[in-house]
Amino acid sequence: MNIGAARERVRVARALPGLPKISSAFRAGRVSFSKVRAMTRVATAANEDVLLDVALGGTANHVERQVSVYRHIKRADALQLENLRHTQRELSWFEDDDGSWVFKGRFTPEQGALISKALDTAMDQLFIEQKGVPEEVSAETSSSLPLDRPVPQGIASRRADALQRVAEAFLSGTENHASGGERYVVNIHTEMETLKTDGTGAESELEDSGHVSAETSRRLSCDCSVVHWRDAPSGEPLNIGRKTRIVPPAIRRALQRRDGGCRFPGCTCTRFVDAHHIVHWADGGETSMENLVLLCRRHHRLVHEEGFAVQAGPFATFNFTLPGGKLIPPCPAPNFRGNVVELKSRNQQLGLNITPKTPVPSWLGERMDYSIAVEGLLQRE
Repeated sequence: MNIGAARERVRVARALPGLPKISSAFRAGRVSFSKVRAMTRVATAANEDVLLDVALGGTANHVERQVSVYRHIKRADALQLENLRHTQRELSWFEDDDGSWVFKGRFTPEQGALISKALDTAMDQLFIEQKGVPEEVSAETSSSLPLDRPVPQGIASRRADALQRVAEAFLSGTENHASGGERYVVNIHTEMETLKTDGTGAESELEDSGHVSAETSRRLSCDCSVVHWRDAPSGEPLNIGRKTRIVPPAIRRALQRRDGGCRFPGCTCTRFVDAHHIVHWADGGETSMENLVLLCRRHHRLVHEEGFAVQAGPFATFNFTLPGGKLIPPCPAPNFRGNVVELKSRNQQLGLNITPKTPVPSWLGERMDYSIAVEGLLQRE
């Protein structure tokens, strides 16, 4: 028995105690091991009845297909939820009557984890700086409080001071050094099956901050440090490997020199760019110049979560495509402003006499609702 088959039998054995109905049917010989192997990948105490209905009346292939479709739907649902959270992100503020500023925000799990890490780091730094230095006690302080004791500050007040420190650090220019895999430490717990292109995992665990979709996990792991971690069935760590850098500093410097910034057509972003694996390392892609391209955060997300794609061409060229597969044409150099005279001449030759009074479509760029459009056609049949 090879290691893969042995691992599957151990996994099934560990899952069966929590699935009494599937265990009973398996013990009585009513379902085969092939069916049980497939069912235990997604079975819970709440859905094992549904799985058994198919397993008792169908073939192992039917069960495999049912489980496969279910897992793909779960993965797609997780991605849809991630995109919804992305569109709902916001930050607003206003000045209160007493002159105080009130901020209100909504962030994606990865943004929230990053901001939380930044505030925690700033709070630690402020604590170290103020350690051992007693604060002044105002006249309103109770006389029962010793004068050499610092005024206690709540966690919310310390976070406000930490946010100011983060803003000061950004304005002072220290953010210029924030580029590459060690920009910050945000821990994501995932499995290789989640990181693969056709993997079965739907979400990864963002430490202390909920979950992110599989595609978000793939994007974040493109350019980061990876630690191989093995857990016991009880959740205790068995073995923690060494941390490895996915994109070494030497290759990142070469990428910066070759690409200069984001290579997405028309993008001029040169800072805060990620090294994107064209073939993800979880799918066997190499961490080499031929398999890497620099993308800004916005376009890196488009490639992973929103269906855009990139392929490497000859001589360090890259072809980007829309979610439907249509090629995005390359754009001129960023410093190219076009030839206005030539543009007017071509328009006149084509009969396009554009003036300030030329009517324009009423479409404002919103996304078309194809479901309504198709339904209208069907009603006319």
